Amino acid sequence: MINIYHNPRCTKSREGLSILEDSGQDFKIIKYLDDSPSQEDLKIIIKKLGIKPIDLIRKQEKIWKENFKTKDLSDSEIIKALHDFPKLIERPIVINGEKAIIGRPPEDIKGIL
Repeated sequence: MINIYHNPRCTKSREGLSILEDSGQDFKIIKYLDDSPSQEDLKIIIKKLGIKPIDLIRKQEKIWKENFKTKDLSDSEIIKALHDFPKLIERPIVINGEKAIIGRPPEDIKGIL
């Protein structure tokens, strides 16, 4: 099953969702702002993406700038921040089995379908 971590208010996330709809494949929409991924789920997502936790942060978000930007955080602390403040999570994230991608640009999603 394909999963998309989706924020309906985000243009790129809506474009990514449209790509999935056009693909004709079954997928599940996860509105991560309504139900924040657990820290364990975030670790799995980060591993599938093949990135460091800091690379999943939306660094221009006010929450990041005001609370975390100047701190030297461990990976565990960053994952906790992502869980506690899901608005910090880069989006959209599409997972297809063991493959995952951040859909920026959204067209990149086609590479894992």
